Amino acid sequence: MNAVSAPSPSPSPSPGAGPLHATHEVLNQPAPMAGHNLFDLDPALRDAITRHGAAFDVPNLRALGAQLGLPEWIEHGHNANVEPPKLRLFDRFGHRINQVAYHPSYHALMAESKRWRIDSLAWVDRRPGALVARLGRSYLMGQVEQGHGCPITMTFASVPALRHQPDVAAFWLPKILSGAYDGDDRPAPEKAGVTLGMAMTEKQGGSDVRANTTQATPVSARSGPGAAYRLVGHKWFCSAPMCDAFLTLAQTPRGLSCFLVPRWAPEGDADALQAEAFGGATRFTRNPIWVQRLKDKVGNRSNASSEVEYHGALGWMVGGEGRGVATILEMVAHTRLDCIVGSAATIRQVVSQAAWHARGRSAFGGRLADKPLMRNVLADLHLESEAAIALGLRIGRAWDEARAHDDGARPSAGPSDAAPGSDSRPFARIATAIAKYHVCKIAPTVAYEAMECLGGGGFVEESPIGRHFRDAPVNSIWEGSGNVICLDVLRAMAREPESLSALRDELSGRRGLDDRYDAALLALERELADGGDLELRARGLVERLALQLQGAVLLAAAAEGAGQAAVADAFCASRLRREGATRHFGTLPRGVAVDALLERCLPA
Repeated sequence: MNAVSAPSPSPSPSPGAGPLHATHEVLNQPAPMAGHNLFDLDPALRDAITRHGAAFDVPNLRALGAQLGLPEWIEHGHNANVEPPKLRLFDRFGHRINQVAYHPSYHALMAESKRWRIDSLAWVDRRPGALVARLGRSYLMGQVEQGHGCPITMTFASVPALRHQPDVAAFWLPKILSGAYDGDDRPAPEKAGVTLGMAMTEKQGGSDVRANTTQATPVSARSGPGAAYRLVGHKWFCSAPMCDAFLTLAQTPRGLSCFLVPRWAPEGDADALQAEAFGGATRFTRNPIWVQRLKDKVGNRSNASSEVEYHGALGWMVGGEGRGVATILEMVAHTRLDCIVGSAATIRQVVSQAAWHARGRSAFGGRLADKPLMRNVLADLHLESEAAIALGLRIGRAWDEARAHDDGARPSAGPSDAAPGSDSRPFARIATAIAKYHVCKIAPTVAYEAMECLGGGGFVEESPIGRHFRDAPVNSIWEGSGNVICLDVLRAMAREPESLSALRDELSGRRGLDDRYDAALLALERELADGGDLELRARGLVERLALQLQGAVLLAAAAEGAGQAAVADAFCASRLRREGATRHFGTLPRGVAVDALLERCLPA
């Protein structure tokens, strides 16, 4: 018998039957959402970028939006996740090499994010609004692929921490800020550009890093900031293990301290191993950072997260001895900001996909996009998208103003609520935690609802929403999960009263613009005045703070532009009137300008 049999003849039609019909004619399916400019399709982003002082970057954002809407970049995002990283512990001769191999699409995304300076723009461009511009670029890139953003964010956020140690920063900062990407596994001095990762948590402590057991011992009589140490211990999470160096925490006689640990370490005597000698070293060996395994994660699959052990790994102390947590918090503030904007990017992308599908799909005698109930759902989802990016960039402007205050420069070019010469850091500090809690926590719910808009077609892997849905929880879990963030807000309120005062100033500044906002603010003030069972009530309190803050930002925007009045009105009507129990999407009340919201969601 032949291996491949001939096709059977077509069956004869039954007597009286009509002509045979094709069985696989594709009807009533929307085309893929590709070939569109992600920036031009997003009025909320355009408004926030201009309002918060980054109008100068609009040409770049428009160019990036056009690029990322192309099918080839959408495919890069897909490929980097369906072909996840693979761990190669040993070479063929048995040498331990601890290498992680990525799909070429991952490297393409990394190189492009570096080229667009998503990891460095705010540090190399001192113009007011540069941080907001950088967040806008990150928001666009995050709609294509989230996982590679982890090392990009960590590289960006490492800069304030490294500046605590000038002798360490002297070598590393120029390569961090170069805009060049080099994914090869070789010593950092041989590269034009580098990336940095983090290795903080351990099995026994998790978020409680003070329970860490990793030990650091100086390699010579010299100890303290800038000195070389050998580290022994384990790390339960080391994200992006192919980065060129990692900021990590280890115990010394004076307590938990921060260290920079490179993947390749110089060889030589104790004097040659000091920080200032790193760039001049000529002989390097693989630092004994042993990758034990890659995490098999629910999502975020393009990004390799690993467990590692330090077997005497060489590192340099960054910041004061025993001041590791304080040093690393400089980094955490910026990674949390990226979590907010990354979640806003996820929300925007899945809502766009849902709206696109509804426009191209018909059911029950008409387009889905014309059905009143579907329109309510889509408008409600879009409202979440508007509020997320508006708040993210408002907080970005506050951090930008804090940077300008530190530099003695003029504030952001956009409208500012800060008094002339004042420091926006207290507001930025507490608002970042509040927004991180709410925006990151709502993103998986939005992704699920958007998936449901596609029906069964949304619950298959060919749909891009499935990947975004699996990716969505990570921003809420990493950099402080919900409970940790709520406790951080309470800590700021108690120990940094200037933060709570700045937050109150922001909220009270919008009083009188909307009766529903005013009523919600009054109720919130009563809740803040009640000091009983604060930790028990923390989640509800932080959620209300987040919604009130989003309302304030949207009302401020509406006061300056008529196009956003419908957004602010709908938000106050649906988010600030706390009637009933848990609120689901698609429950916007009568009177909300659904048509205006949907036009902003996906312009015709």
